[in-house]
Amino acid sequence: MSTDTGSPTLGPGAQAVRLSFWFVVVVAILAACGWAGSNVRRIPPDSRAVVLRYGAFVRVQDAGLLIDWPRPFESTVLVPGSARVLEQRITSLDRDPRARRADANLQLESPFAAGPADAPTGPLLSDALAGSSYVLTGDNGVLQMRATLYYRVVDPYAYVLQKDRLNAALERIASASAVNVVAKRDLDAILVARPELLSTNQQIAIKREQLRGDIAQEIERHLRELDAQHAGLGVKVVRVDVEASFPAAAVAAFNSVLTSLQVAERSMAQARTSAEKTRQDGQQEADRIVQNAQASAVERVTSAQAKTLTIQQLEAPLRENGDPGLLARVYRDRVQAILSKAAGVTTVDPHNTSNLILPGGTR
Repeated sequence: MSTDTGSPTLGPGAQAVRLSFWFVVVVAILAACGWAGSNVRRIPPDSRAVVLRYGAFVRVQDAGLLIDWPRPFESTVLVPGSARVLEQRITSLDRDPRARRADANLQLESPFAAGPADAPTGPLLSDALAGSSYVLTGDNGVLQMRATLYYRVVDPYAYVLQKDRLNAALERIASASAVNVVAKRDLDAILVARPELLSTNQQIAIKREQLRGDIAQEIERHLRELDAQHAGLGVKVVRVDVEASFPAAAVAAFNSVLTSLQVAERSMAQARTSAEKTRQDGQQEADRIVQNAQASAVERVTSAQAKTLTIQQLEAPLRENGDPGLLARVYRDRVQAILSKAAGVTTVDPHNTSNLILPGGTR
């Protein structure tokens, strides 16, 4: 029995060509499927997607599954989510490395050179290099600052448009804002330059606490101006961390001033303590003298009263003439004690002038 179906049998070459054709078809179908699903992706929870159609803004897709037309019809750009905080260090406020090396060498030298022999021996720096990262305060003070900016993306499309220039723009805006805010303040409103003002002027301490908030408000003002010019960056400032310090060349001088103030305050405290001790000792001595004088006065008054008591007792009878012989009796009582102490007594009648007693020498 014949099994021939009437169709010609393909040779090995034809079979290879057919297999190759079907392989190319399958690959093309798979490639088409991959191209069709190239914009089907998962958006992470901390991100958002900006969908662009031929470069024009279409929509913003939050976290979840994103299904878009394949390229080149639509393109997708991932941006940070609204709750995600981004960080950027403001490097334009940092000290130049060459200037930092010079500052380190300067700290090894004497900060108060007494003569040419004590002068710094390091290489001289140009004015621009020596003054890098220095910020001038409102009272002509100089300080160094380090700043870190934290921001969130609030306009994804503007963020995508300005993404390539975002870091440079934020760098310039943050540094300019820091310079503007510092220029409106005194040195004491930024750093504790004079500790003696802490207890006398609370407004300076409040301004020092508000420094970061003022810089953040200044940066936000610049961002609003860009938005008004239709050139917004699509970001909003969350906070600004600022660290201010004295220049390395002036640290020793400020430390010396603070040490002198502390020594002066300690000397004043010791002087006040000594003065108070002297005052208390003088007060105690004065109180002792007054108490002794009062006791002596009381004793003298008491003694005088005791000595004049007899006379005071005689005053009333004599004034009233109630006892005429009182004085004679008192005289006899008193004169006996007086005359008993004498070696010899000579009496003369006051009413008889016939006798005259003259002192004579002894033989």
